[in-house]
Order: sequence, then structure tokens, then C-alpha cells
Amino acid sequence: MQKIDNIELKKQYGQHFLQDSVILDKIVHSVQLDGNINVLEIGPGGGALTNEILTFPVARLWAFEIDAEWVQHIQNTITDTRLTVFEQDFLTVDFTLLKPYSPWTILANLPYYLTFPILHLFAQHRELLQEGTIMIQEEVAQKITKKGGRNFGAVSLFYQRFFSWSLLDKVPPESFNPPPKVHSRLLHFVPISKVEPIRDEAKFWLFVKACFAQPRRTLINNLKNSCYAKFVLPDDKSALRAQQLQMNDFIDMWNANL
Repeated sequence: MQKIDNIELKKQYGQHFLQDSVILDKIVHSVQLDGNINVLEIGPGGGALTNEILTFPVARLWAFEIDAEWVQHIQNTITDTRLTVFEQDFLTVDFTLLKPYSPWTILANLPYYLTFPILHLFAQHRELLQEGTIMIQEEVAQKITKKGGRNFGAVSLFYQRFFSWSLLDKVPPESFNPPPKVHSRLLHFVPISKVEPIRDEAKFWLFVKACFAQPRRTLINNLKNSCYAKFVLPDDKSALRAQQLQMNDFIDMWNANL
């Protein structure tokens, strides 16, 4: 098993530590960092990004790390009083603890397997966030930011409802230790402050997912074998594929059938 700084890497945590100083510099310069900014880092690992953030006059930096050995490593090597390290799975964080210092700026090299669960938490608590830049798998970044066509789907619609996204640098495997098997991408986001409500929204997203069930099929064919088979679709939409529609189209179809 590979070790870094004499600490054994753990496969279950998807540990790939960013070591490229150019990319680290681009991350911290992709957001506003000054004395009024509170930063939240997820998965600091060896602390490369942590150290980079602390070169700026941020108000505070809270870092959440699940691996006890890396928590100890950071606490032993970084003595900045603005830094607080939590030994905790970020998915279990009580977001009410973040509220007194909100809004937060997010900077994180996310474990690939936790990307969507963490982004879902961001969507649920976006009122506590100001902006952020995350490192995720290239394929996932493209899917999140797609506006139509291939790879555009329910995931795209969901996360574009709550955030404005900007693709930043593509990052090769050799920028990490150990290198992953895929390329990564820096993705900047800003929460959308006013989101129009959708009736029965949880059920709405199940409907959208059904529309995209088989991307090459038309809407009517995707829905006919689902619980939405009796939905009445507009004549100009039923023969289209879901990738040819926009958010308003799905909302209109949903509202027309409630």
C-alpha cells in the first residue's frame, strides 16, 4: 500500500492528493479571498490546498477530514490560528454549526465517489454559501454543466436549478499523488439566490428522471412504460428526446398534468 509522509493511503476514501502548484494557485485565485471571507475545505489530506488558502488574509478556514491520521498530520504541521480541523465525514456535518459564520466559500478536491452526495448537501444548504471551486471528475463536470445534447440529463437540470456553473481548468492525472485513472476538472459555482418553487418538487424530479430514462428514446416512449404513462404531452414535445428540451418545458408538462 502506498504511503505519503509515512501515512498509508486508504482506498475506501478515494485519496488522490493534489500536488501541482500551478493548479493550487488557480484554485485560490478562482474565488474572492480576503479578511471577510470564511472558507470551508473538504478533504484537506496532506494540507497542500490548506496551506495555499492560508497565504490569504481569510477570516477563518474550517477543514473537514475523515482520516484521523491526516487530521493529526495537519494539526502537527500547520499552526495557523485561523484553521480548525474537524475529524468528520462531511456528509454527517450539522449545517446549523456553519450558520453563524455564513456565507462560506467552498474550496475542495472532492473524492470522486462522493461528488453527488456532497453537491446535494450544497443544494440543500445553498443559503449558507457564497461561492466555491471544486475539483471533480471531468466527465461529471461536463454532465453538470451541459445545456443540451449528449450527456445532458436530469443531473444537469437539477444542479443548474440551484447553481451557476463555470468550467475552469482541466487537470491531468499526473497533477495528483497517486494519479487517478481519469482527468479532473476545476468547477466554479455560485448559488442562485431566488429559485422559483415547483409543485411537489421531489416527485417532479422523478418525472424528469423518467423522461431521460433512455436518452435515445422520445419522451412518449420513455414515459409509456412508467407511472407517467397517462401524462398528456404537448404535440410538439412528445416526439422529441428529453435532451432537446429545457427546464421550463419539463415544468410546463408537469404542471399541466397535476
